[in-house]
Amino acid sequence: MAALPLHYVDLRAFCYATEDEPRVEAALRTYLPEEFPIEREVGEGHHGDRIVVLSARVENADHVRHVLGKVRELPDLDSVLDELDERVDENCSFFLKLDKQAAFRGEVRRGTGILLRAKVEAYPAKKPAAVENARSALAG
Repeated sequence: MAALPLHYVDLRAFCYATEDEPRVEAALRTYLPEEFPIEREVGEGHHGDRIVVLSARVENADHVRHVLGKVRELPDLDSVLDELDERVDENCSFFLKLDKQAAFRGEVRRGTGILLRAKVEAYPAKKPAAVENARSALAG
């Protein structure tokens, strides 16, 4: 199997006071391998409202491949590939926002609610190399 040009993938979703936490967790699980652990941190919003941050860091190569497989299901993956120069920063991190409502229904779409951040392997650790490695990872 080919080398995977990602160190890890972070997924994060906020569960606001008006949302059902198990549903937000189910949305996040759309992208994660079965039974993958999700961390939960309770915080407080600006007006004192409760906010729960659900997050997962995927580091195992097989699990990262699972997440990438889900991202490759995006109907507009070609436009994501076209935008890679804007989606990869100078620290070699790739960012993508995913639709939390669609994910709850088991669908994979870009939108808001779930943030994906992937640390792209690049030698030297420069943005152009990271963009090409991200392209390689996403194109499969």
